[in-house]
Amino acid sequence: MTVSSSPTATTNSLSSRLATQLVNGLLAIRPLANLAKHRAREMMIKRAESIGVYWRDEVANLRARGTTTEFSTDWDRELAAVTNADLEYPDYYTCSFHAYEEGNLGWEPAMEVEVAAHAVHARIWDGAGAEGDARLRQSYHDALQDQLSQNPQTILDIGCSVGMSTFALQETFPQAQLTGVDLSPYFLAIARYRSQARTAEGKSPITWCHTAAEATGLPDASMDLVSAHLLFHELPQSAAQAILQEARRVLRPGGTLAIMDMNPQSEIYAKMPPYILTLLKSTEPYLDQYFGLDLAKAMEDAGFESPTIVRNSPRHRTAVAQVKAIA
Repeated sequence: MTVSSSPTATTNSLSSRLATQLVNGLLAIRPLANLAKHRAREMMIKRAESIGVYWRDEVANLRARGTTTEFSTDWDRELAAVTNADLEYPDYYTCSFHAYEEGNLGWEPAMEVEVAAHAVHARIWDGAGAEGDARLRQSYHDALQDQLSQNPQTILDIGCSVGMSTFALQETFPQAQLTGVDLSPYFLAIARYRSQARTAEGKSPITWCHTAAEATGLPDASMDLVSAHLLFHELPQSAAQAILQEARRVLRPGGTLAIMDMNPQSEIYAKMPPYILTLLKSTEPYLDQYFGLDLAKAMEDAGFESPTIVRNSPRHRTAVAQVKAIA
């Protein structure tokens, strides 16, 4: 039996394609793209401060840690301690992200990650405010734990950024040995700094690796769980597929891959006004590729069982799959 699309569905699909083409055309005009990035940034700062997260003050305090200069020698040491001087950055990474011309390779984006996360996630649920980010991470871990038969002892957090996702995993699985991987040494410098205070409080040390998620250099079959928190929407499809294959390589038999990210099927994105969509796309260069990725098929092609995919927020989904057994 052939099921044909309804006229309404066809019209909505056509409207969506036209809106996408219009937005992409606008963003191809550099002055308009720069304006969109500026407006997106200002909107996030305003939102953060409206919920009691004082963006500028928080960043200034972190930036000036123990010094009156722009960046202290302490930050230089943190950066040197995590930087892999032999790393060659993939081309997809050396572009503008999140309204920063330097992308993720600079101090400003690194020092603004946490306040930005609070701002972006403040309105996922009505009234969540500054607690929205923590609630999102908890919703992910709840969905993940529902699929685990036992707690993992070794965890790899890919695209760990400044460590927020890694620290949240550590709270959920305190017995596990954690490794965080990221391409930005600036992000990792912040993560390492934050983790030192946690270690002093009795938390287990975390290993931070400045390397690509698609070529971690970690041993085969060395992890029980590989977690990717809000990473895949920042990847072209070729990199996403390579990362899935690397996750399969480092996982032990029966190991688990968990991915939490934007849900392309969410009505929120389908109904997003073109103006807001333009602002969003101006900060996320690979969003169209992510929305076009068949994540379940890509996971299966990389050697995983068919994933369980659940909605863990009004606009996010969690996909969990075990390594496919060898026949």
